[in-house]
Amino acid sequence: MRRVIVLSMGLVMMTVYAKQTTTGKLRSPEHGVLCDQYICADSGGISVRLTARYIGERQAKNLEILGRADLMAFTFDGGVFCDTREKLCRDDKYFGTDGKRSGKINSHFTEILFGK
Repeated sequence: MRRVIVLSMGLVMMTVYAKQTTTGKLRSPEHGVLCDQYICADSGGISVRLTARYIGERQAKNLEILGRADLMAFTFDGGVFCDTREKLCRDDKYFGTDGKRSGKINSHFTEILFGK
């Protein structure tokens, strides 16, 4: 009986750990900011200034090279997609057959980035 309980607890812990590593790629170093290992963004979109502060000048310079690219809709490492026009983050960036975004709204990251 004891082995079954220990095994069950181990499986639960593995499930929790797997969930954390999936969403653990994103961090919020300050209120209203999300970062992965490449970019930082706030409610206005990808931010060169915030990327320099929290990730480093090298990554910030890589963003400056993008020039006039659309920095208002972006996908973080791990697949979370955020759109500052919609003020939503979703679990992915894909579209449905109706032409609308089909990704499930990620309320956790939407709350962090947009305060909704």
